[in-house]
Amino acid sequence: MVPRLVVAAPASGAGKTTIATGLMAALVRSGLDVSPHKVGPDYIDPGYHALATGRPGRNLDPWLTSEDLIVPLFLHGAADADIAVIEGVMGLYDGMRGAGDFASTAHVARLLQAPVVLVVDATGQGRSVAALVHGFASYDTRVRLAGVILNRVGSARHEEVCREALESTGIPVLGAIPRTADAATPSRHLGLIPVAERRTEAAEAISALATLIDSSCDISGLVAQAHTVGPIAGTPWNPADALAALGTGEWDARPSGGTPLGARPLSISLSNAGTLGDGHLSVGLSNAGTLGDGHLSVGLPNVGTLGDGPSSIGLPNVRTLGDGPSSSGSAGAGPRVAVAGGAAFTFGYAEQVELLAAAGAEVVTFDPVRDEDLPEGTRGVILPGGFPEMYAEELSANERLRARMTAFVANGGVVVAECAGLLYLSQELDGHPMCGIVDAKAEMTGRLTLGYRDAVAVRESVMTRAGERYRGHEFHRTVCTPPGNPVWRWVDGGDGYASGRVLASYLHLHWAGSPVLAARFVEECS
Repeated sequence: MVPRLVVAAPASGAGKTTIATGLMAALVRSGLDVSPHKVGPDYIDPGYHALATGRPGRNLDPWLTSEDLIVPLFLHGAADADIAVIEGVMGLYDGMRGAGDFASTAHVARLLQAPVVLVVDATGQGRSVAALVHGFASYDTRVRLAGVILNRVGSARHEEVCREALESTGIPVLGAIPRTADAATPSRHLGLIPVAERRTEAAEAISALATLIDSSCDISGLVAQAHTVGPIAGTPWNPADALAALGTGEWDARPSGGTPLGARPLSISLSNAGTLGDGHLSVGLSNAGTLGDGHLSVGLPNVGTLGDGPSSIGLPNVRTLGDGPSSSGSAGAGPRVAVAGGAAFTFGYAEQVELLAAAGAEVVTFDPVRDEDLPEGTRGVILPGGFPEMYAEELSANERLRARMTAFVANGGVVVAECAGLLYLSQELDGHPMCGIVDAKAEMTGRLTLGYRDAVAVRESVMTRAGERYRGHEFHRTVCTPPGNPVWRWVDGGDGYASGRVLASYLHLHWAGSPVLAARFVEECS
């Protein structure tokens, strides 16, 4: 059983990330091993969680991966942890448009059978806070509201008024946090500034937050609430099993959590793979052990800062190779896959790298801002999301790597790019020359494109087959022109560029919900 607690709020902007991250750091300071999780498709908050806990920040999103995978993915991420803290998204009951509270914090809390602590911004209210909390507690009795943390309390008198009012609700106040500059984290057009861009400052801020939470919250009371949970039924997800199911017909190309489309099972040839005693797939990664049930455990450390090389983007199962880029350590058993990192490419889900490694790839990282060449022996490149618009000048100035990328594609290299990666592959970004691999020009706009997408692949690409459906999301303020011949279509739009062995689009996918993507990518690289 993993003790667990959900940190939620009535609305965005109440201070969830500040308090959840500070709580994680305070618990670590007290000697606990904390497993961090984030509801929804957010990439930035998990970076702060990882810095606070020393564990990969992991996302729990019923839309991107399916309801059935929430508990397995949680148990996978929380393995051997003393406690898990799950930060919510938006308001407690805010989910998909037109689907009730599906994919909301409340939805995930119910699936995990976890108590919820509500962070309430007390600014501008006194006794009314009790009506607000009562409403959230009674709205859905399947969600257990275990306590309240009052945020941005103006004075001792203000705190007293709020506490007295909340006594009538029977819901305990587990913290009262004063207004303070120490609780602020800088933001810009897509949210908080990622850890990779301000690691030293972020570490200092998290330390200050731990002190703030420790002094203003009932840590023992919060831990006690986390321990009120019971065990949840489920088997921890692991990448080897997810890939093994592809060859048995247990999984085929489907919309995540939806109706299978009848695609034939994919046969994968994994390098250096054998079988465990119970028939599960064993991938021959160095420094890997087994769990008690015989499932594969990839016990490789997290990436740290790589000296003068690219900085860590928080990917698990990756280690350093001397002074060079980091590697999964699969001893050259399979194709080398280079994942872009550094300050400009920070958006990635931890399970993607785990699936690549389990499929036999040797995973390395590189920084397109700083590195002038791809890692030696690279057979495939993954360009994740991030903020290339903030580094357009530096990316453009690295002419040697841009030329190397063009040559890599011309020679048959496999490239998959999401959002930021699409911009990097374009002809130019805000007037700065980029790789020129995708025949489009990209520029910043004032319009935010944000939302879940039920996407259908309308033609074949390096990873998709026409007619397959995948669940993803978009999150950007740029546009590419011309729009090209879309790879993806959804109800009110579509996008994507595919040519040869290159696939680039704005669509973000969570590969744990569609493990066939990892299998196909590694197969292409092989």
